[in-house]
This record gives sequence, C-alpha cells and structure tokens, in this order.
Amino acid sequence: MRFALYTHSLVSDWNHGNAHFLRGILRDLIARGHEVIALEPEKGWSRENLVKDQGQAALDRFIADFPELRTTIYGAAFDHEAALSQADVVIVHEWTNPELIARIGRMRRNGHDFTLLFHDTHHRAVSAREEIANLMLEDYDGILAFGETLRQRYLRTGWGRQVFTWHEAADDRLFRPLPEVAREKDLIWIGNWGDNERSAEISSFLIEPARRLRLSGTVRGVRYPQDAVSELSTTGLRYGGWIANADVPRAFAQHRVTVHIPRRPYVEALPGIPTIRVFEALACGIPLISAPWDDAEDLFRPGEDFLFARDGEHMTKLIADLLADRDHAAKLAASGLETIRARHTCRHRVDELFAILESCGTDRVSRQLPTPQAAQ
Repeated sequence: MRFALYTHSLVSDWNHGNAHFLRGILRDLIARGHEVIALEPEKGWSRENLVKDQGQAALDRFIADFPELRTTIYGAAFDHEAALSQADVVIVHEWTNPELIARIGRMRRNGHDFTLLFHDTHHRAVSAREEIANLMLEDYDGILAFGETLRQRYLRTGWGRQVFTWHEAADDRLFRPLPEVAREKDLIWIGNWGDNERSAEISSFLIEPARRLRLSGTVRGVRYPQDAVSELSTTGLRYGGWIANADVPRAFAQHRVTVHIPRRPYVEALPGIPTIRVFEALACGIPLISAPWDDAEDLFRPGEDFLFARDGEHMTKLIADLLADRDHAAKLAASGLETIRARHTCRHRVDELFAILESCGTDRVSRQLPTPQAAQ
C-alpha cells in the first residue's frame, strides 16, 4: 500500500519527539514492502530551530542516519491533491495547519477513496482545548490518540467518527542495548525544558539528587533557560544541548542509570501516557527511575521494568541504591527491555495500525490489507 504522513517534521527532532516515532513507523512499513511519503511544511518551527541551533549539518545527519526515509517539503502553492492522488492511507498529525487539515478532509468527502486518519500525540486537547475543538475532523475516517485517556476525551467531546488508542513506541532497529560501550558515568537525562511544565520537577528529581550524590553524568535537550543551565553547572552533570536521536542509544549506553520526568499536563490530566522517552530508554537496556505518573493502562510492570520515585528524596535514595547494586540494576534493565520487545516496538504499532484499518478503512484499503500472518 501507499502511505502518506503529514508531520510537523520528519527531518528534525528538535523539541519534536513525534519525529522519533514516525521514523520508526515508516521504516517498518518500508521493511514490509509498502511505499511511504512524508510531507512537512517549508517553514516548520522544529526544522528552522534545528538549523539555527546546529546548522545545515544537522539536516545532513538525517539523510545519513535514515537513508531509506525521504520527506517532501510543501509550501503555499503545493498541490496536495496531486500528491495524494495515489495514496491508500493518509495520516495527518495534529500540528498540521488547521486549514490544511480541513482541505484534506474535503478531499476525502469529495470522492478520494484513501483512508484518512488524524493523529494526536500532544496534550493540546487539554491545554489548548479550543484549538482542537475547532479542527474540521468530521470527514476523517478515524482518530489515532496516543493514550486511552486522550481517546476518551475525543469520544466525550464528539471529535471525530471513530477513535483508537495508538501509543507511541520504540524503534528497536535503532534503540537497542550496546553492551560493548563502557558505562563511564552515573546518570543521564534526555529531555527538553518545555514551557515551564516541569521546571520544579527537574529541580527536585534531577538537579538536587545529582548535587547531593555528587553524580557524574549528562543532560541533553533544548530550550533550557540560562538559570536552569546555571543550576545544572552546580552539579556534576554536563549540559550538552540538542542530541541527534540516532546518537541516543550510545549516550544511554555510556551511563549507569536514567530518569524520567513527565510533563505536568500528562500527570494531572492525561494519565497513562508516558511519552516516547520511556519506551526508548527501556529499549536501550538502561535502568530507569521515574517521577510519579499513573500507568493507568498497565503498559509496564512498575517495580520490575522501572522504579517510581515518590519525591526528590526518594529519587536520591533509589539512584544511590541502583548505582551501588549492579545486579539489581541489571535485572531492572533486562525486565524493561523484555517488556519493550514483547509489546512496545514500532513493529507492534504497525500491526495495530493494520488492525485499525480493518475497522475504519475504505474498500480500497480493505482489499490490500495483509493477512495477520503476513503482517508479522
């Protein structure tokens, strides 16, 4: 089949974690023999900031790291109708311009027989409700929501015809353990600053434990204000800014433990959505300790796959314990990796996508869907 994905950016993962997941999904579709195209706007915020921050070389890295992937850049004069004329499945991400979301919906209404899906991977349904409510989704065949609590919100508000839970996952072709790499430092955290959605939590669950335990380690991510960088400088953690996603597995492998600090909207209003870094860290076989969030969908086995820290003091204790007990750390990492490989890879999500297409796909798609055995 021919898949077309509208994304904020495929080439840039600067403050744009959804690019990680879509790359993995597209790579798996290609490996199964399907044709894929990605389309992204010419002045995408993530890509423009990546070039400003890192220069053209960062875009060249995408080509080198993912040679099988290609993206089409569109502007105001782009002919979307022609681009989608041969598509079987079209997936439109929620950061797409609202007018274009409506335009593609009208194409579906006016006779195009592709299956049209809307993909929501953010908390705007809670934090910017009116923006989502005003999107024209009535012509979309289905909604892909990256958590059950988000799916329920769509159902309650009547946004869309059919709504499906479609969690993000790890591209385990990329995210995998690297046992040959020496674990030379204590702690790594990879995460962006965001919009002050977890500034207090970063101080409590990362900076203070690192200072008290005198940890060595690394922090990577973007949009850190100067006061946060200055506070990090009082610890043994080195702030390194943006990191190419292809470099993350090696970065994890160089450290003994990592932490997860969820953004506040997910903790307070969208339980059960851990965001993609949890999947990726566990896929790399690094022990993980998380600040509190509600695993409402039983995605993992808390206490076996990773540890929950109640507060900053508890986080400090858990980090110290794992660093001192290599056997416990290894057992935790192995359990987390086992769960990812059993349930949470991009291959699993492509299987789920085909099952969703069985429920809401057009006749054109139904005729081409692989048998369950062929989809493995």
